[in-house]
Amino acid sequence: MFQAARARLRALAIRARTARRRDAGMVTSEYAMGIVAAVAFAVVLYKVVTSGAVSTELQRIVKQALSVRM
Repeated sequence: MFQAARARLRALAIRARTARRRDAGMVTSEYAMGIVAAVAFAVVLYKVVTSGAVSTELQRIVKQALSVRM
Protein backbone atom coordinates (compact mmCIF):
# COMPACT_ATOMS: atom_id res chain seq x y z
CA MET A 1 0.00 0.00 0.00
CA PHE A 2 2.75 2.46 0.93
CA GLN A 3 4.69 1.59 -2.19
CA ALA A 4 1.71 2.45 -4.38
CA ALA A 5 1.27 5.80 -2.61
CA ARG A 6 5.00 6.54 -2.94
CA ALA A 7 4.92 5.67 -6.63
CA ARG A 8 1.90 7.92 -7.15
CA LEU A 9 3.62 10.84 -5.36
CA ARG A 10 6.78 10.29 -7.40
CA ALA A 11 4.77 10.34 -10.64
CA LEU A 12 3.04 13.57 -9.59
CA ALA A 13 6.39 15.20 -8.77
CA ILE A 14 7.83 14.21 -12.16
CA ARG A 15 4.72 15.54 -13.93
CA ALA A 16 5.00 18.85 -12.05
CA ARG A 17 8.69 19.20 -13.02
CA THR A 18 8.00 18.60 -16.71
CA ALA A 19 5.07 21.05 -16.65
CA ARG A 20 7.37 23.74 -15.25
CA ARG A 21 9.89 23.10 -18.02
CA ARG A 22 7.26 23.45 -20.76
CA ASP A 23 6.23 26.91 -19.51
CA ALA A 24 9.78 28.20 -19.12
CA GLY A 25 9.77 30.28 -22.33
CA MET A 26 6.24 31.64 -21.96
CA VAL A 27 7.17 34.19 -19.31
CA THR A 28 9.77 35.80 -21.56
CA SER A 29 7.38 36.10 -24.51
CA GLU A 30 4.65 37.58 -22.30
CA TYR A 31 7.17 40.06 -20.92
CA ALA A 32 8.21 41.06 -24.44
CA MET A 33 4.59 41.51 -25.55
CA GLY A 34 3.95 43.68 -22.50
CA ILE A 35 6.90 45.91 -23.41
CA VAL A 36 5.71 46.21 -27.01
CA ALA A 37 2.21 47.16 -25.84
CA ALA A 38 3.59 49.72 -23.37
CA VAL A 39 5.78 51.33 -26.03
CA ALA A 40 2.87 51.47 -28.48
CA PHE A 41 0.69 53.13 -25.84
CA ALA A 42 3.49 55.61 -25.05
CA VAL A 43 3.81 56.54 -28.73
CA VAL A 44 0.07 57.12 -29.08
CA LEU A 45 0.01 59.16 -25.87
CA TYR A 46 2.98 61.24 -27.05
CA LYS A 47 1.27 61.95 -30.38
CA VAL A 48 -1.93 63.02 -28.60
CA VAL A 49 -0.15 65.24 -26.07
CA THR A 50 2.02 66.94 -28.72
CA SER A 51 -0.89 67.59 -31.08
CA GLY A 52 -1.85 71.24 -31.58
CA ALA A 53 -5.12 71.37 -29.66
CA VAL A 54 -3.97 69.38 -26.67
CA SER A 55 -0.65 71.21 -26.47
CA THR A 56 -2.41 74.58 -26.51
CA GLU A 57 -4.85 73.49 -23.81
CA LEU A 58 -2.06 72.14 -21.60
CA GLN A 59 -0.13 75.41 -21.96
CA ARG A 60 -3.25 77.35 -21.01
CA ILE A 61 -3.79 75.21 -17.92
CA VAL A 62 -0.16 75.61 -16.80
CA LYS A 63 -0.22 79.40 -17.37
CA GLN A 64 -3.47 79.69 -15.44
CA ALA A 65 -2.06 77.62 -12.56
CA LEU A 66 1.12 79.71 -12.41
CA SER A 67 -0.74 83.02 -12.46
CA VAL A 68 -2.94 82.25 -9.44
CA ARG A 69 -2.33 84.55 -6.46
CA MET A 70 -1.80 82.99 -3.08
